[in-house]
Amino acid sequence: MKRFLVFFSARYYRVSSSFYSLGSTGTNRPLLRCRKLSAVRNFSSFNLESSRPFPDYSPKKPTVRDSELIYRISTAIKQRQSESLSRVLKPFEPRFRPDHLIWVLMNIKDNYKLVLDFFDWWRMRREPTLEARCIIIHIAVAENDRRMAHVLIHDFWTKPNLDVNLTFPKFFDKIVYTYKNWGSNPLVFDMVFQVLVEIGNLEEARIFFDRMLSYGVVLSVDSCNTFLSCLSKNVDSSGKTVKVFTEFCDLGICWNTTSHNIMINFFCRIGKVKEAHNLLLQMEYRGCIPDVVSFSSVIDGYCHCGELQSVLKLLEEMQLKGLNPNSFTLNSLILLLCKTGKVLDAERVLREMMCQGIVPDTVIYTTLIDGFCKAGSITSAYRLHDEMCSLNIYVDLIAYTALICGLCQAGNIVEAAKLFHEMPSKGLAPDEVIFTALIDAYCKAGEIKEAFSLHNKMVHLGLKPNVVTYTAICDGLCKSGEVHSANELLHEMCGKGLELNIITYNALVNGLCKMGSIVEAIKLVQDMEVAGIHPDVFTYTTVMDAYCKSGEIIKAHELLAEMLDRGVQPSVVTFNVLMNGFCMSGMLEDGEKLLKWMLERKILPNTTTYNSLLKQYCIGNNMRSATEMYRGMSNQGVMPNENTYNILIRGHSKARNMKEAGYLHKEMIEKGYKLTVDSYNAIVKGYIKRKKYMEAAELFREMRRNGLVADRELYTTFLELNFHEGNVAMTLELCDETLENCLVDKTKS
Repeated sequence: MKRFLVFFSARYYRVSSSFYSLGSTGTNRPLLRCRKLSAVRNFSSFNLESSRPFPDYSPKKPTVRDSELIYRISTAIKQRQSESLSRVLKPFEPRFRPDHLIWVLMNIKDNYKLVLDFFDWWRMRREPTLEARCIIIHIAVAENDRRMAHVLIHDFWTKPNLDVNLTFPKFFDKIVYTYKNWGSNPLVFDMVFQVLVEIGNLEEARIFFDRMLSYGVVLSVDSCNTFLSCLSKNVDSSGKTVKVFTEFCDLGICWNTTSHNIMINFFCRIGKVKEAHNLLLQMEYRGCIPDVVSFSSVIDGYCHCGELQSVLKLLEEMQLKGLNPNSFTLNSLILLLCKTGKVLDAERVLREMMCQGIVPDTVIYTTLIDGFCKAGSITSAYRLHDEMCSLNIYVDLIAYTALICGLCQAGNIVEAAKLFHEMPSKGLAPDEVIFTALIDAYCKAGEIKEAFSLHNKMVHLGLKPNVVTYTAICDGLCKSGEVHSANELLHEMCGKGLELNIITYNALVNGLCKMGSIVEAIKLVQDMEVAGIHPDVFTYTTVMDAYCKSGEIIKAHELLAEMLDRGVQPSVVTFNVLMNGFCMSGMLEDGEKLLKWMLERKILPNTTTYNSLLKQYCIGNNMRSATEMYRGMSNQGVMPNENTYNILIRGHSKARNMKEAGYLHKEMIEKGYKLTVDSYNAIVKGYIKRKKYMEAAELFREMRRNGLVADRELYTTFLELNFHEGNVAMTLELCDETLENCLVDKTKS
């Protein structure tokens, strides 16, 4: 891991030493005030200036008759311990009162088993008094029977219909009143405090803590940690959590490493990672040694904030202190690297873990699989899946979901379906997410029948298709031309109480526009707005495209104005649609104005925007304007693509500007682009017209090597040239190609 961190450090971070100053929150004061104590205290009883003594226990004195009865009962149960108490005490039951219970306990308190048996005997007949219960609690703690003490305290505080406000003062008084003569073990107060915390009575727990201080008792740091932990889980009580951590120091609690870890975790959970880091740095000053948990919590906090530099610095600090990161620490780092697209570095962390003997678990592998799938590297994700299986690491539902969704997005439905059918044999049931991913993939591939089959299976298994599922099917139907079926599905969704979203409506609008049903598409957009769903940039762009293709440029332009009025920001695709519409309608001047308008408003056109104008300039043989546009495109930092080069080469070839065409051809080949068959035909004819037969012949041979078929005119030209030059073999070869590619009607074969 150290080697990996050194490698990473050089690549990703530069952190100054000031980052570690206690004042990184804007002040040089420590974030949380706490006295540094010389030793760690457990609970203890000691005299404070304002402490008061525990009261003496003075129960009501028995009468002579009661004393005689108590003596007889005590003697009987001591002498006849081998017999059941029910049998021994049966003669005394009619005269036995609650007061007698405590008097008998005073006589048998040295025999713990007898005390419990006697108390159970009475509990089966009547509810013991609060005083009697507190006495048994004290005796149990004195006998180190913590389980019994805990049960007695817990059962009392979890009684149905217990009024805490009325009961708490009585309980406190009795537990204190019976302390001095029945146990005198301060652990009992720890146990009461812990039960109050455990059942969620945090307000009463805090009151109990303060009242015990008045008797000079400071509860143990372990009990206070339990209280602090429960308090920290409630985000709404964050102020109370910090207050308790600060105040308890001044009240005699010396927080330990666990305490600081609770607070560090709490700060990270509420998003205050800098405060958590400060507390980590202050731990040694407070007399606590940070452990792996301390560092891991802060590292996890920085990972959630996406601060890789801070994470790497802390990992290095950890190792300098001799602490090795555990699987939780490294999983946090792997998750961050995957989220930021650094999946290869994330896998490097995994390999380093394994070298150090840390066995990765399902969570780590699943995180990596999901990261590779989202990065589009399905092969690597599959490799990790196979590695999990070979190491007998359980492949869970999340891992299968990541793989299936990744395969579906990559269009590999066969492998996705294979994993889907494999899941039941692994004891896993596909959920709505997996079904929806597969349905969407089938719809995108045009396999609507398979999509509906999965939908029916999903319903049969008791899974409810959601709006995403139906939207996928709806989109698939629209792309297959079954818009009316998609519309019926829309009504079915509404009937099932599903709230349609903008994506669902957009799928239908797109389908209607492709069918040429623009009027119906507009009506659907109006229905959207009635339903409270406002059209977005995709909606407007789709309808604009339909208007442009039908030659209704004015309406398309009006839609752009409407978008801007409504505050819907057009995308570059929106402008490209309008630009293409202007150009296809021969409205070059409007296209130029649109481009100028975009540049003035810092809306960067892309290659497609320029290609629409370049194509029309070339069609109109206006190569001067095309060249100026091409230069302007480069000046704006917009790189030409394969289509750009093909458009310009055809234009220059048609205008017989073969020097420019040849230069562009050379440039595009260097960039790895290829000429289309139309571009080959144009440039070869251009060279022939310029009587540059060698260049033409070379390109014609290149064209044939690439498997492209020239038009009939070119075949005729090269047949004549080769025949006159006496190239009989080539002439016959070209004859065969001409017959096969240009003269034979393949539709009849």
